[in-house]
Amino acid sequence: MSATSVIGLQWGDEAKGKIVDLLSEQHEIVVRYLGGNNAGHTVKFDGKTYKLSLLPAGVLNPNVTSVITGGVVINPKAFLQEMASIVEQNGPIEASRLLISDRAHVIFPYHMQEEVVFEQSRKEKAIGTTMRGIGTCYRDKAGRTHAIRMGDLVRPEFFRSRLEEIVAYKNKIFQALDPEAEPLDVDAIYEEYSGYAEQLKDHVVDTSTYLLNAVAEKKKILFEGAQGSLLDIDHGTFPYVTSSNSSGCGIHNGSGVSERYIDKMIGVVKAYTTRVGGGPFVTELHDEIGQRIRDVGNEYGTVTGRPRRCGWFDAVATRYGANISGVDCIAVMLLDVLSGLDELKICEAYDINGKQVIDFPSHILDLEQAKPVYRTIAGWKEDITGIRKMEDLPENAIAYIKAIEEIIGKPVEIVSVGPDREQTILLK
Repeated sequence: MSATSVIGLQWGDEAKGKIVDLLSEQHEIVVRYLGGNNAGHTVKFDGKTYKLSLLPAGVLNPNVTSVITGGVVINPKAFLQEMASIVEQNGPIEASRLLISDRAHVIFPYHMQEEVVFEQSRKEKAIGTTMRGIGTCYRDKAGRTHAIRMGDLVRPEFFRSRLEEIVAYKNKIFQALDPEAEPLDVDAIYEEYSGYAEQLKDHVVDTSTYLLNAVAEKKKILFEGAQGSLLDIDHGTFPYVTSSNSSGCGIHNGSGVSERYIDKMIGVVKAYTTRVGGGPFVTELHDEIGQRIRDVGNEYGTVTGRPRRCGWFDAVATRYGANISGVDCIAVMLLDVLSGLDELKICEAYDINGKQVIDFPSHILDLEQAKPVYRTIAGWKEDITGIRKMEDLPENAIAYIKAIEEIIGKPVEIVSVGPDREQTILLK
């Protein structure tokens, strides 16, 4: 096996970071290919907790080269703060083992300012973004004329000329929206970001060429997904999605490496379902069980701290995520969170206006009308956090995993029963 991918199949926050951390020991390169500092991983081992947002989980392994590709949008200030935190906990990160694409687009203060204006204007219909300028940076990337990439940032004269043009335009927009808005100061932004460029320039390279050479040399590469397949800009629950291709479809356009080079696609799911922000959520629980799952599972955002919406396992949505991402197998995470419940439910179909369907709706209005059709499975009372073999799990826990396998149509090969590395059952 030369290349593996780890992809979330729900609305993100599936504990992908733990799987990437486990698998990074078997790989030479770990690649982050989409998103920005709106995504987050929490990884625990050796009694330490690491909170990662832009850095790939492979950065914790000194024998791994971590790559951030052109599909990612980068806030340099947030990136350097995260680097400093990891260096303090885990030691220095040499430039040779943390590479940043010169094609990656840069988030500026005006991106965050724009996002706040747009979200507030939508009021109760707000998408629920993190207000970190991710979507507005991707919008400028698609528009081309007002975008700055990392390769521009490390070329002072070119960067200055681009920034002057863009800031003049942005000030006109903000003035039109709010005549009392304070204009952006191009000199201040240039000085601030030139400082970031100086600190990051040794990391900035052509990562596409680096990865294609690595593929030719048959190096072992791990592609680390961010967020989840149901947040994919093209294939998710639009418009309540992220601004990039967060399903397996995004690997090629984000990294420059064709999916045909990937030998194994691992889909990661929670044993239940969560989502953050707006949008329909068919299996959402508004009762004490939903709150119990939130508290026991610590379902609060790694990046934002926002409480996540919690519900029963939605197999209709997850099967769709598995199919569009083309996964070979499933990793079921946080199974231990469900211990102690009398019964569990898996949504195996939707009722939409009296018609039962098993295909995930493409339009948001149909999804808003959907009601869950549940399969009920008896729960278990035992503490499973110390179990390391599938056969040692309670009978009802095994039945629950088998039901997920049956409905999704993919084998479960990894089961997580706790946050630490060793709290993992490997079935293959």
